Amino acid sequence: MMIKDEAFPVEPWQVRETELHHDLLPQSESLFALSNGHIGLRGNLDEGEPYGLPGTYLNGFYEIRPLPYAEAGFGYPEDGQSIVNVTNGKIIRLLVDDEPFDTRYGQLLSHERILDMRAGVLRRCAEWKSPAGKHIRLNTVRMVSLAQRGLAAIEYEVEAVDDPVRVTLQSELVANEDQPSPSDDPRVAAVLVNPLAPVMHEVSENGALLVHRTRSSGLMMAAAMDHVVEAPGRLDLSGDAGEDWARTTVVCGLEPGQRLRVVKYLAYGWSSLRSRPALRDQAAAAIASARYTGWQGLLDEQRRYLDDFWDCADVEVEGDADCQQAVRFGLFHVMQASARAERRAIPSKGLTGSGYDGHSFWDTEGFVLPVLTYTAPAAAADALRWRSSTLEMAQARAEELDLHGACFPWRTIRGQECSAYWPAGTAGFHVNADIAMAFERYRVVTGDHSLEAECGLAVLVNTARMWHSLGHRDRYGRWRIDGVTGPDEYTAVVRDNVFTNLMAAANLRAAAEACRRNPDAAGELGVGLEEIATWCDTADAVHIPYDEELGVHPQCDGFTTLREWDFDDNTRYPLLLHEPYVRLYPAQVVKQADLVLAMQLQSHAFTAEQKARNVDYYERRTTRDSSLSACTQAVMCADVGHLELAHDYTYEAALIDLRDLHRNTADGLHLASLAGSWTALVAGFGGLRDDDGVLALDPHLPSGISRLRFRLRWREFRVTVDTDHDCVTYTLRDGPRSRLLIRHAGEQLELSTDEPTRVPVRPRVPLLPPPQQPPGREPLGRQRDRGGD
Repeated sequence: MMIKDEAFPVEPWQVRETELHHDLLPQSESLFALSNGHIGLRGNLDEGEPYGLPGTYLNGFYEIRPLPYAEAGFGYPEDGQSIVNVTNGKIIRLLVDDEPFDTRYGQLLSHERILDMRAGVLRRCAEWKSPAGKHIRLNTVRMVSLAQRGLAAIEYEVEAVDDPVRVTLQSELVANEDQPSPSDDPRVAAVLVNPLAPVMHEVSENGALLVHRTRSSGLMMAAAMDHVVEAPGRLDLSGDAGEDWARTTVVCGLEPGQRLRVVKYLAYGWSSLRSRPALRDQAAAAIASARYTGWQGLLDEQRRYLDDFWDCADVEVEGDADCQQAVRFGLFHVMQASARAERRAIPSKGLTGSGYDGHSFWDTEGFVLPVLTYTAPAAAADALRWRSSTLEMAQARAEELDLHGACFPWRTIRGQECSAYWPAGTAGFHVNADIAMAFERYRVVTGDHSLEAECGLAVLVNTARMWHSLGHRDRYGRWRIDGVTGPDEYTAVVRDNVFTNLMAAANLRAAAEACRRNPDAAGELGVGLEEIATWCDTADAVHIPYDEELGVHPQCDGFTTLREWDFDDNTRYPLLLHEPYVRLYPAQVVKQADLVLAMQLQSHAFTAEQKARNVDYYERRTTRDSSLSACTQAVMCADVGHLELAHDYTYEAALIDLRDLHRNTADGLHLASLAGSWTALVAGFGGLRDDDGVLALDPHLPSGISRLRFRLRWREFRVTVDTDHDCVTYTLRDGPRSRLLIRHAGEQLELSTDEPTRVPVRPRVPLLPPPQQPPGREPLGRQRDRGGD
């Protein structure tokens, strides 16, 4: 069932569900997920049932599982990694007299949930009459602390309305809870059913603690709970526990108007190295810190953290209320996924669901880190430190593939390659350049060279060495790369993918310059002047295919000579679920932006006319069967002047989960597309580019947006860009100096902290008419989403 406005009204600072739809529970659990990058709690109902997909996750906590192969080959990864649904501490069951509060029974008079993106909490209020006619009012607030990494908390308040009631509240920790089968492969499913082996449990009157270990990966985790109870009159409080469960029970009587209030503190920790007593003490310490801070103190900390974030990250969109809500929703979840990840990966679903087994892909460096680098650079630095911590595994993988340097994985949790499909996985070598250039972007945007010295240089050097060993010079002296897959997974194992070649060349140049900046450290890595010169020569010789007859860049060598896809007979999307790859690979059909993404990330390598012609060519062949595509198409359609089309793509990228456009939000949110809503607005309509090493902006707005205002961090400056259709105002809020040089519409412009700088918007006239899309793949757009023409 598609999410519609009737259930989720459009509001600027919150996502609100006005009534409970049981058939939308899987989707709403993803939308209402809370996280801090270390702990993730899906938005399940407090009582635990009904549910779509139970989910409590710890970043990096996984189980090893077999990878299914019909026919194995040398170099294929042997083991996969899957995120584990860990001990659930969200459950607070409620009995009114002797009847369980269950939204499927009795009479649910009202039910509302609100994700408050300024306060960082999930609020819920409900009124219910039991089958026996007992009327209660329920108010809960749930949070995952952004200030205290290992902590979550729930305030649960029950009020008697009409008659005296006896209330029994059961607050629980539950490990190995039942959930839908995680895989159609019975071997994989068996590994992930009851993945946690009990180690120890403790119980007290007010709380409990459970420690478990994964059966194959050997990771150990602790979960603890504690309660503060306020009730009128007599109160009974007790606790009990077993190996996989623990329960604190509260019983009291309420007269009409009286309330039972319970604050539940939850603490989580895990380690691959630390002992059982150490983990136990870590969880206990987090609980003690929570009690010291108190519930109101936790709320205050949360608000302060988010006030600081929004001060540097907020995007204001006037004229399009849907995109306004959606871009803040996207930024909020990007922040949640990364805030306290602290040298752990940022998974493609964040910690909102088990989709993609909890793996991280190139999505992180390609789509999420650009947003964080401009808005929360400390979080971006931590994500890059995690990548660098896996360098030895990437070096081992390169050696296994008979390459030099390092080959980072296509998909992983810990750092080992987990892709069983090598044409899109192992052959997707561009992930290495995506990672390297994320380090380079961080340095350019923040002005912070310390990360490069700390760990970035080693990544740049090893990826450069990989590229040099992977590519070769042909007899004409051109440097070429064979047997690779670019971002478009419908065109796999090809020669000279333009995106890959351009990014590899940029990687080689960035590595050379980094070695020149850090000669002593480069020497310790065995890099000499000859190797640096070789990298530069190789980058200059990279072959970029171009079809002179059509006046476009082939996505890869020979792409424009492939068979055209018959869209009249093959329009069941996504094509990968209805067409064999042996038909997709040799055809001119594109899953997601590839050559178009190259034009966004390496903008300086293309002329304005080339961009216009390339956009026109690939729009007609791109099916957007990937959630990574719409935001990139939005940016480049805006770049070439198709502003209304760009607005429709922006809408689609931003609303992917709020409208469940791909019908898989139930598995978790599409973090890259949510980040892409920021990119579509800021890089698309704001014209932000940084691939030339300078802050370049060139705002243009579509007719449906009357004003766009966004904030950026650039080299310790804080910059606000405020544009309408006629003028743009740049405000240099503060920084290390009183002046900053930027590039506006291709011309140098000096900003001053003394006063805002106001300049006219440069008119942008498209060189070509707006292109057509494949049948049935026009972007959703606002009018079509609302049932218009």
